[in-house]
Amino acid sequence: MTIIYDLSKVPADVVEQIHASPKYTKWFSEFPTKLLGVSGDAKTVKGERYGVLTAILYLSPAKKSGVNMCAMSHIAMCEEPCLDEAGRGAMTSTQMSRLRKTLFMLQFWDDFKAMLRREIERHAKYCRKRGYKCAVRLNGTSDVRWELKIWDDMVFFNHMYEVYFYDYTKIANRLVPDSSVYDLTFSYSGVEKYQRHVDTARAMGMRMAVVFRYRTQIPKSFLGMDVVDGDDSDLRFLEPQGVVSALYAKGRAVRDTSGFVVG
Repeated sequence: MTIIYDLSKVPADVVEQIHASPKYTKWFSEFPTKLLGVSGDAKTVKGERYGVLTAILYLSPAKKSGVNMCAMSHIAMCEEPCLDEAGRGAMTSTQMSRLRKTLFMLQFWDDFKAMLRREIERHAKYCRKRGYKCAVRLNGTSDVRWELKIWDDMVFFNHMYEVYFYDYTKIANRLVPDSSVYDLTFSYSGVEKYQRHVDTARAMGMRMAVVFRYRTQIPKSFLGMDVVDGDDSDLRFLEPQGVVSALYAKGRAVRDTSGFVVG
């Protein structure tokens, strides 16, 4: 089997794992069979009680692929507490799957885009047939500016199938052409160097997701904004702008002391 991906930027220990395992060697010798997951994680599945079915894309965050997929991760110091390794994300097979999807996107863009379109359309038709509202979140563990990559496709699926695209971002100055097509929630970090970006998001009136260490620490207001329960579902696009959507730390984030987690 011949590995088809350029692994030259991937960390050496990961490359070694790929070559040492017949399973992973095979994985990286072919394209993924699927990009989007549905009802496979604890967060997005909560939307089903509200009649929303979310398809989500998980890529390798920060620089795990050798290319930075989260532009603000170093300044916001969210690399260590990232949810990428919470729950099933900590499993090696899950990390390898995300890495392959990321390299597929970076190195075989046309094939990746075509597969993504097919899967979004399939998901949209499934939702319509079964009476669900259709949602798609493309940054499950990344911070890609999708509005610069597939905006025409987003508009098409929104208008044709009423697909709601939404994401979290740490890039405060991301301005999408139409927020009813692609809804963004700013992801807070208390790290000092990051505060000018927090100030920008506040000035723009963005909805803000804030991670608190424990559920019992969540206040009624934060930074002068009303706080709503963000762990009740992942459906940020149903919440008004200008509020704090409160989350509580999971996985390694519980022990975070960088300032990313509040409390």
